[in-house]
Amino acid sequence: MQSKKGVVMNKAIILLNMGGPNNLDEVKLFLKNMFNDKYIIDAPQPIRSMIAFMITSLRTKHAKANYELIGGKSPIIEYTKTIVKDLSQKVDADVFFAMRYTPPFIDEVLEKVQEYDEICAIPMYPHYSSTTTQSSIEQMFKKAKKLNIEHKIGYIKHYYNDKNYNQAIVERIKEALNGEDAGEFELVFSAHGLTKKIIDKGDLYQKHIRYNLFFARKELLLQGIKFHNTHLAYQSRVGPMEWIKPYLEDKLKTIKRKKVIIYPLAFTVDNSETEFELEIEYREVASELGFEAYRVAKAPNNHLLFIESLKNLYESRSWIENAR
Repeated sequence: MQSKKGVVMNKAIILLNMGGPNNLDEVKLFLKNMFNDKYIIDAPQPIRSMIAFMITSLRTKHAKANYELIGGKSPIIEYTKTIVKDLSQKVDADVFFAMRYTPPFIDEVLEKVQEYDEICAIPMYPHYSSTTTQSSIEQMFKKAKKLNIEHKIGYIKHYYNDKNYNQAIVERIKEALNGEDAGEFELVFSAHGLTKKIIDKGDLYQKHIRYNLFFARKELLLQGIKFHNTHLAYQSRVGPMEWIKPYLEDKLKTIKRKKVIIYPLAFTVDNSETEFELEIEYREVASELGFEAYRVAKAPNNHLLFIESLKNLYESRSWIENAR
């Protein structure tokens, strides 16, 4: 692409996500890096490293067993590669991806793109949170400053209200519905939980989730899709601290109509929280509660509408405003 002065501009897009083990040997690395993140474990060093070591030691064996049930690795990398491939065909930029806790890390990706004129970072998180977007963006700029390229980089903050993104959500829900009467089903939007402590500090995540719920419900109504009821719940709670509510297991207990579709609202890319936690663990919960039908909708992944959403976010040039 050419600038106003006719100079050819080399552009790059980096899709940012949390990552996941590429194999069973990376499970320990994933857990260690995640729990060493100051936005995940709010404790000073070296206390945070000690906590991370203890949690990793306690959880690695169990986590490996869970990953074995979904193919011995997280599905997030393969899904992300399909997004990169499809988005590359729609934009005037080279598309890369970087993960926060597993390879490919942002450091190595920035080294690949340091000669580019402009770099647009798009978090795969539609909702802004210190634990996701802020953590990834700070890590990116930390490396960018070392390479003296921070002035080339801008980023998208959030996009929970994007129409194409919400239309992609509805299409995935329709796929799960499979032509059946929506009125026979309950729809639960399940979002990854956070501790109440993080929210009380002013984290925007829960607010953005609620806004996203409004836009997704609106899109369902515009398409004439009326479920018996729609609900919001939170999953992935661990440890003794209080997390934001309602918890998904509690929500399932209150649902009277025993046909349910779960949509993973916090995720744009399927991962272990969708393919293991929702598909396997919560399916067992639903079975014990006597559900006749329990279906988990896919995340947007490389749906055409989500690719269009990413394309529009890039072409909007709004990310330029967030350059440093």
